[in-house]
Amino acid sequence: MRYSFKHFEFDSESLVLVENGQSLAIRHNEAKLLALLVEQADKVLSKDDILSQVWQGKVVSEQAVFQNISHLRSLFGNDAIKTFPKRGYQWLLATEIILPVSELSEQNPPANNAVVPSKTSPIISSSTSPTSLSNASQSTLPSPAQTTVRNYWSYALIASVILFIITVVTFQSPFTPESRSPLKRIAYIPISTMQGNENVTLDDNEYFDFTELANITTEDFHNTIELKYRSLASTHPLILTATIRQHDQQSYVDFLVKGPFSDWQGQLSGASTDEVMQKLQMHLQQNVIYDLLNTAQTPELKQANLSIAHQQSPDDLIILGALIKTYIQMDELEKAMVMADKLANVAEAFGNWQQLGNALLFQSEILTRKELYELSSHKLTSAIKYFEQIDDLKRQADAWFAHSWLDHQEDDYPAIKVNLLKSAQLSLDANDIPRELDALTYLSVLAHKHHQEVDRYLYLQQAESKMKSYQLPIYHFAKIPFHYAIFAKTASDKEPHWKQVLEYTQLTPDHWVAQSSRQQLLRHYLKQDRLLEAEALITTDATDNAQNSYLKTLLAQANANTELFNHHAQRTFEQARLAGDKLLSLDIALLLCSDPTAQVNYDFYSQYIQDNANKYWLQDNKEKLLAVNF
Repeated sequence: MRYSFKHFEFDSESLVLVENGQSLAIRHNEAKLLALLVEQADKVLSKDDILSQVWQGKVVSEQAVFQNISHLRSLFGNDAIKTFPKRGYQWLLATEIILPVSELSEQNPPANNAVVPSKTSPIISSSTSPTSLSNASQSTLPSPAQTTVRNYWSYALIASVILFIITVVTFQSPFTPESRSPLKRIAYIPISTMQGNENVTLDDNEYFDFTELANITTEDFHNTIELKYRSLASTHPLILTATIRQHDQQSYVDFLVKGPFSDWQGQLSGASTDEVMQKLQMHLQQNVIYDLLNTAQTPELKQANLSIAHQQSPDDLIILGALIKTYIQMDELEKAMVMADKLANVAEAFGNWQQLGNALLFQSEILTRKELYELSSHKLTSAIKYFEQIDDLKRQADAWFAHSWLDHQEDDYPAIKVNLLKSAQLSLDANDIPRELDALTYLSVLAHKHHQEVDRYLYLQQAESKMKSYQLPIYHFAKIPFHYAIFAKTASDKEPHWKQVLEYTQLTPDHWVAQSSRQQLLRHYLKQDRLLEAEALITTDATDNAQNSYLKTLLAQANANTELFNHHAQRTFEQARLAGDKLLSLDIALLLCSDPTAQVNYDFYSQYIQDNANKYWLQDNKEKLLAVNF
């Protein structure tokens, strides 16, 4: 049986889920659970019912039910499935049955013999009774005379349509391909080699419609990206930047495509500039890239789409790298390590030292998250050797930056300092200003953590001096008071620094330092019962995102406005899940579980915390969790 709800269609027999006409990846057990819920929407299904019918006798824990319910809610919304405490779950979305054409013909024969296209198959509500359907069909049966007239006009209409199609095809331009996917419209910033002796242009072709942004340089775009992209996005939502360098008779391209909802970046190599640019255009033909750039996707959906893309293009190592990043984001570290091993093996087999180095960086990140610091250090050392072989200064800088955290775990400040200064110098040599400033400001933070009073100010002042010499826009300077707020001991001492951050980021209110400072300042105001000042932080023209919804939630709670609190809290959770912000989604789930006035599904949010919280978050929120008996 086929069902329709929201913008989805679901076949409970083949277990195929379709969204807006496109098949959507879904796990087998999730599909079986969905079929069970939809087919028995009039019942509350207990966990035992679900376990017996979906897993059919296999020994699994109740956790499997919670997890699959959670995944379905992430797809269809929290209101799709209702939890009845100690009873079970019930499907709540308005659902319609899509009758097959053959079945519809038996119930209501068409006036002529033309086949009804599947796209126009009538949708009949599950609440419609067979009797009423039968009566309706009988009341509309035509007489033989009516049938003759209708058949005549039907055949005439069909003939006219066929004639029109033949005419269009006949006079169509002979140069138009018979089938072509929509052109991918990409603006690009002039591409030059790092040696500066040649420029690369991109010509329109059957796959791409390129527009050159001749008045911007790649360096300028990356240094002012928060402002520049926003000014261009309305006319050029997709912007490609790339740098090309040569080393040992090989050409390397390092590219980034900036989109409305995400970025896509990678590295390619070849025997010549022409070859790497051909590889780049071949890579950028894949539709999955544009789905990620142009639409907001939960990590689970992103992982599913990238998995399908990897199966379709197993030799595309950039796709594989993106899949590994997504697994890491989801804390699926075992799967991430399996894929990172695969990337390393394939890259080594092809002699692709760039991707082998990237694989080692991924492995190091995974091992660091698992607190296997010594093994992580070995991976970084190997990665650096491969990046040195191909003279990739940026990835060398990234590796030394990552190593500083391992040094921090060993309480080795001299090593931290050496490695971060090395990262800053490599970034400078690569002409990568954002990387250089990140290394210096991070060194300032770690100096503060290690009680190095002189260094914490020295390197922050160095970063500020470089910002001035590079003539960077003012939002970069917001990092300076942001770090001074970190150094301050009390909230009252931090307050003027947070205010200065917000002053510097008036044109870029969604920059991460602005979001963090605004949230901390609002909490400070609420704690001091300065409600009017707290309310002033939430502007009417603020971006509708998870961070701003969270501020509205906190303010509604302080004002004891239960209705607004419930609305904004649930909105925050949905937006945080969609953005892949796990920490914020955990914070809001705990807030909903903690507030006695919250009119929400406690079971769902408490289970979400159990499924997704890592030990660091649990440790940071230990007291709050104890207060709600976690």
